[in-house]
Amino acid sequence: MSKNETIVRFEKVSFEYGVNKPILDEVDFSIRRGAKITLMGQNGAGKSTIFGLITGTLEPENGTVNIVNGVTIAIGRQVIPREDLGLTVREFFQKCFPKKVYDIDPKIDDVLEVVHLVGHEKVHDRVIKTFSGGQQARLLLASALIQNPDVLLLDEPTNNLDKAGIAHLTQFLIDYQKTVLVISHDAEFLNAFTEGVLYLDIYTRKIESYTGNYHNVVKDIAARIEKENMKNAQLSKEIQAKKDQANKFAMKGGNLRAVAKRMRTLAAELEEEQVDVRKEDKVIRPFTIPMQEDVMGELINISSFTMMKNHKVVSRTANISLKKNTRLLLRGPNGIGKSTLLETLASGKSAGAKIKEGIRVGYYRQDFSTLNFEDTVYQSLAEALTSTGHKLDEQFMRSVAAGFLITGEMIYTKVGSLSEGQKGLVAFARLVLQRPGLLILDEPTNHINFRHLPIIAKALDQYQGAMILVSHVPEFVAQIRIDETFDLDK
Repeated sequence: MSKNETIVRFEKVSFEYGVNKPILDEVDFSIRRGAKITLMGQNGAGKSTIFGLITGTLEPENGTVNIVNGVTIAIGRQVIPREDLGLTVREFFQKCFPKKVYDIDPKIDDVLEVVHLVGHEKVHDRVIKTFSGGQQARLLLASALIQNPDVLLLDEPTNNLDKAGIAHLTQFLIDYQKTVLVISHDAEFLNAFTEGVLYLDIYTRKIESYTGNYHNVVKDIAARIEKENMKNAQLSKEIQAKKDQANKFAMKGGNLRAVAKRMRTLAAELEEEQVDVRKEDKVIRPFTIPMQEDVMGELINISSFTMMKNHKVVSRTANISLKKNTRLLLRGPNGIGKSTLLETLASGKSAGAKIKEGIRVGYYRQDFSTLNFEDTVYQSLAEALTSTGHKLDEQFMRSVAAGFLITGEMIYTKVGSLSEGQKGLVAFARLVLQRPGLLILDEPTNHINFRHLPIIAKALDQYQGAMILVSHVPEFVAQIRIDETFDLDK
């Protein structure tokens, strides 16, 4: 088998969801054996659709997806399907294979060691939903690796991973000898191993292929856009000059009308030479999260909490008091119980925490389970707005939605049908409409296009209420004023 052999090829592939929702338009690209490629594109562009076409779970409307005979493919998805959360670890991994695998436990042990999810306990009979978000991310990766595929597809593999987990995954991919195609918004992670980029343009619905690591590709794209803009600007001048001449000659009449006609023809030919500049990803508008009116005094007090230590639930005392305009950063490795703590705080079920009566809590969950997946986006945003006691102001609601790129038919789409990145933008739009007094954020950078992150960080930095934040992305946290850091591991 040649290292340079093409093992995946898209030829004039078109795909659309339902009627009038085109995703791909005659897409062409190829992937050679052993390549490590990044698949980039704006939220909702169709990156996960490409994965579906490669795995065969989706069929193209037109064109062909060619996979070399005998090539095996496995995918590490963004999130564990809800119907799988009740499975045991053994059942979850068994589901990865079309036939029953006998004596699967040693294989599970080996692959969990690879993804750095090892401990003193035997996890084979443990239920998936009892693992933290970061541990579930490792299980998703392991579920792909246990199949030992020729082509490994990874969809946002760094989501929920702590710093150690990302470093471990990065080294694994550097050493990995087979073909890898990764969807990610984590620039530094991608730059460590990427040798090429496939960019899915949401406007042209085509794939652009680039060689080099992530940073080189970004420079190439920027240089190309600048060159195309300069060429178009020059052509625009020439076109306008020809049109002005045509108008001048036409007004003089007589034989000069033929000259005017020729000038218009030349202008039309120059217009055809103008190129469609690849538009940059749209970025969300700068926004603020308004604070609940008349918020005074202590908003939340945490005197005790529970966490996981050596796979056991332990209690800890604390002395945390948050008032208006104070921010707390919670730290700790995957599996220590950060998400569980945030959930109990947000729901008011934490015995050791007291939220001031009447305080509205804006809760951003990393798995978006605070969203009703059966609601349309319109219904979800309307519910957030009216929950504050305000009347439904549709014009205001749509204006907020548009700022988060929620436009057109998307507002009537069910939340569950959105990409993970689009769900994240809906969740932020809801926070703007909710006007919370206390903001609780669990990994708010997950699934979000990296271009949006500085805008989100600025909005959080300017928020005037109390805030509790969990994030494993230091570059994001550094943009937000933090008043107190609480390390659960210490």
